[in-house]
Amino acid sequence: MALRNVVTEGDEILRKHCREVTEINDRIRMTLDDMLETMRAELGVGIAAPQVGIMRRMFVAEPEPGRVYYMINPVILEQSGSQIGDEGCLSVPGLIGKVDRPDYIKIEALDLEGNKQVYEFTEFDARVMCHEYDHLDGILYIDKATDIRDAFEEEYPEEDE
Repeated sequence: MALRNVVTEGDEILRKHCREVTEINDRIRMTLDDMLETMRAELGVGIAAPQVGIMRRMFVAEPEPGRVYYMINPVILEQSGSQIGDEGCLSVPGLIGKVDRPDYIKIEALDLEGNKQVYEFTEFDARVMCHEYDHLDGILYIDKATDIRDAFEEEYPEEDE
């Protein structure tokens, strides 16, 4: 496995629609493993292929340590409810903002072996999957966010003197 460079806002690749993966081979699996390693090194919970410069419909998500999902050619089949919460992004470093996402989604995707899987996610997991899914269509969370602010100030508020 190898660390990949994370593409940041301003690079046009993040605004493009990704193409489907036509064959799941060792190269695709290696890329997804590299993405997982990169995401962990950057302390993220998800990373999509365009964030490492690859225009394919795939992402990796790890909403909690050790629970990893590889999503190849994902399609959101159902969504319902609403939740508003803070999001950040490895491709938009230093900022967070509030985003309204579905509280429930059902998503279909191929796994590393090319088998079709159907998953259901709620709450934070649904948020993560929707965030990464948006990347495949050239959408960044800041396109949907309100109250965009400096993440550092949020983590370390100024102390009263």
